[in-house]
Order: sequence, then structure tokens, then C-alpha cells
Amino acid sequence: MTSSKGTASIPMWKRSWILFTAIWVFVALLNALTSLAFAEEIPPDRQLTLLTVAIAVPATLYAAGWLRERLRRGR
Repeated sequence: MTSSKGTASIPMWKRSWILFTAIWVFVALLNALTSLAFAEEIPPDRQLTLLTVAIAVPATLYAAGWLRERLRRGR
């Protein structure tokens, strides 16, 4: 799919990834803020786990999409 000026548009997997990441980060933030607001005491390792998962999942999915695209182009 190209625009009228001939530049390539964003691939579908990247659009899906952007949407997923926006939703994921929003929900992860809600989870972290809710835990901080209503939990009596949160261990530091749990806070680190929440932050790690919030960053690692979208990064892993982007890497998987990028790798899939590279392998498809190589054929």
C-alpha cells in the first residue's frame, strides 16, 4: 500500500504493535498505580517485576514482528 506521493506506509504488523503497546502500557500503568495506591507494602522486587513486564512484552513482540518480516523478505 502506498500513498499518493509514492512513499510506503507503515506495515500492518507495526500498526498492530503500536495499538497493542499503547493499550499494554496504559493497563500496566493502571496496575502499578493501583498497587501503589491500595497496597499496604509492596516489595521492591514486585515493583521491579511490574516495570520489567511492562517494558519486556512490547519489546519482545516488536522483535518477533521484525524477525518475521526479515524472514519473509528473505524468501
